[in-house]
Amino acid sequence: MADQVLDAKGLNCPLPILRAKKAIKEMTAGQVLEIQATDPGAVKDFEAFCRSTGNEMVDHRVDGGTYVFNIRVN
Repeated sequence: MADQVLDAKGLNCPLPILRAKKAIKEMTAGQVLEIQATDPGAVKDFEAFCRSTGNEMVDHRVDGGTYVFNIRVN
């Protein structure tokens, strides 16, 4: 269960990542941010984002054309 949901649908790179960075700054370690995006490039972008920031990609899935990512803040 996500502690916060970020609706980034309709936004293209790099906006979903930038908005996720901003949201994560407001969160504490252990909380989960759910990001909803429609940009297919978001899959690779968020995988790279997690590798570079140390945050954990809990899971990601496609739900009717929406890419949903759950990221645990470290």
